[in-house]
Amino acid sequence: MSFFRVFFAVVALFAATVLNAQPQANQVKVSSTGNIVSPFVVNIWPQIPFVRGKDLCQYHDAYGRTKSDQMAEMTHTIRDLLREGVDSRNMLALLNAMDGQVNQQRSVAGSSPGMDIMLAGSLKASLDKVYRDRNPQIRRFVFFNTKPLNELLREMRAPQTQVVWDPKFIKSLSGVAYGTYSYAPSCKGDLLVTVHVDLSCGNTYHFQAQGFPEQVMQNIGVQIFETFHQTQFPSKLKIGTKQLELVGAPGTGVSVAPTPRSAEMACKAIQARLPTEEEYEYLSNVGDWNGGVTCSRNKLWAMTNNMVMAPDLRNPSPVRPVAEFPGQVFSYYCVR
Repeated sequence: MSFFRVFFAVVALFAATVLNAQPQANQVKVSSTGNIVSPFVVNIWPQIPFVRGKDLCQYHDAYGRTKSDQMAEMTHTIRDLLREGVDSRNMLALLNAMDGQVNQQRSVAGSSPGMDIMLAGSLKASLDKVYRDRNPQIRRFVFFNTKPLNELLREMRAPQTQVVWDPKFIKSLSGVAYGTYSYAPSCKGDLLVTVHVDLSCGNTYHFQAQGFPEQVMQNIGVQIFETFHQTQFPSKLKIGTKQLELVGAPGTGVSVAPTPRSAEMACKAIQARLPTEEEYEYLSNVGDWNGGVTCSRNKLWAMTNNMVMAPDLRNPSPVRPVAEFPGQVFSYYCVR
């Protein structure tokens, strides 16, 4: 049984187990708008199978140019060879040898095994690096080891043995991840990689990046981190003894308005209000990856009474009248 068949056997067992299981404490919650609601932790099956797709390099090489373009290139090559003194009787054999050499190099590079293993390992390493660099309070995307350590070590020593899946461990999972890769159309040694994450709640997430094999997963690691850690609206956050609900702007999270007054009216329309200076500051300190909203530099934030919070202008106070910023737009979100 191939690894990919085993993986989908796990997926089928996982789906059946989730349907029959009671809701778990760490089960992903989804808002009425389809967004993930914080806080949550996603436990993902630790093995990520990758399947090689169509070789886009060879496809574009064959179909990316018209037949007349290909003939013109071949004619130019023949003309150059004749100019260099190549015997015309050996011309066809020489061209075939050159073309065969290129195809042989591509075949050797593409037939060597292990690209799927390298991509899976690179994804985990890249994701760990993002977590170390940004250091959120809670790790919300976890590759969950579903078995005791002694069983994992035994399977590593005998990877070809049949695996017996325990439904008790499958119940603890939130989803699975898998991917595809293909050689990119640029024909410069880079890959086009997609990663899919399917959760038991029904949500699916898809990530794509292009780059050299040893680097492409860095981009996808950042995408996964930001997707599962960015602040969702609506969500609740405790400030001191009170609980603040981040409602967001109408129809979105953080939005912009032509004046603080129009932002204030938009918040009132959804029974909410603009944040105070203290709330803006606190949520900015919490940060985008822990349930807050960073007051980005070079942005102006709308406040009530036609006032503006300018994080770059601290002296004597970041709170300024709107008259100091003619022709500017103002970022805002609503709270209650």
